[in-house]
Amino acid sequence: MTTNNPLLTPCKLGDIEIANRVIMAPMTRNRADADGTPNSIMRDYYAQRASAGLIVAEGSWPVVTGQAYNRQPGIETPKQIQAWREVTDAVHQAGGKIVLQIMHAGRIGSHHIKGNDVATVAPSAIKARGEVYTDSAGMQPFDMPEALTTEQVWQVIDEHRQAAENAKEAGFDGVELHCTSGYLPMQFLCSDSNQRNDEFGGSAQARAKFASECIRAMATVFGAGRVGLRMNPGNRFNDTKDENPAESHLALLHAVADLDLAYLHIMRAPTADIDAFKMGREAFKGALIINDGFDGESAAEAVTSNQAEAVSFARHYVANPDLVTRFAAQLPLAKFKRETLYTPGAAGYTDYPNA
Repeated sequence: MTTNNPLLTPCKLGDIEIANRVIMAPMTRNRADADGTPNSIMRDYYAQRASAGLIVAEGSWPVVTGQAYNRQPGIETPKQIQAWREVTDAVHQAGGKIVLQIMHAGRIGSHHIKGNDVATVAPSAIKARGEVYTDSAGMQPFDMPEALTTEQVWQVIDEHRQAAENAKEAGFDGVELHCTSGYLPMQFLCSDSNQRNDEFGGSAQARAKFASECIRAMATVFGAGRVGLRMNPGNRFNDTKDENPAESHLALLHAVADLDLAYLHIMRAPTADIDAFKMGREAFKGALIINDGFDGESAAEAVTSNQAEAVSFARHYVANPDLVTRFAAQLPLAKFKRETLYTPGAAGYTDYPNA
């Protein structure tokens, strides 16, 4: 066994103490029940991967208005809270730590998924280009969203606070705000999707206010030291466009700079003109988790060089539930099956073996 691997050393992410620096990234896997309730295979899936220093559980909707995908879990109802408690109990019994990523999809939604009586909302009434898979009708275009009033924006912020309350009741060690991939916080942050003229629109600072207020609301529940922020400057997923993504994301980092957040979880920028990792290190004073394209060797070097405190892995965690053990013993990594990433059931989910 390798004993001098920096990935295998403990550290603290704010108030969360972790046994190693190998983080399981949040990954939508579409395995929840039809009503968004986690189930036994989700419990087994996360428990299998509990040797990660920290698991960031998949993006879960705070209210059904924010649901994006079929079989995506929620953290809204008593049934969902209790089911998540079974997941967190299993992870804790296996010695792990787990936080929940709170994800409001905003305009990335469809009535074929949420139901005809559930609204799709956004900063502005601007429809996202693109389609989403629905179990009932196949691929469907995103719905035209309703623009939130200023009062409704504050209500959605409070829904994030309540989601944090629910996550705490469910036994999570903290929460993470999903502020990338074209979902609601990023819709507010980006100049193309946010055409508001109130306190939540206009300048980069004003567009960053929604996400920063959500973070503050979540911090009233867990304390800032158990709240993380995930961002990806330059991300174009789900029809995301911004005239100056670096400026917008820096505005958000400056807006939360007075909080001692647990961590900033930042993805490699998809454009060469933005060094997201450098931005995170210079503009965020707390612990940094970096993500995208790392293997064991490059992740260890990133920690050694003080590029980040920890590194998160997505695709490697799909097929390698014992990823930490494989890194420690320098064992080869299994490859995941792309065709079963989002299909119901255990196949390609809980049936990957340990080394």
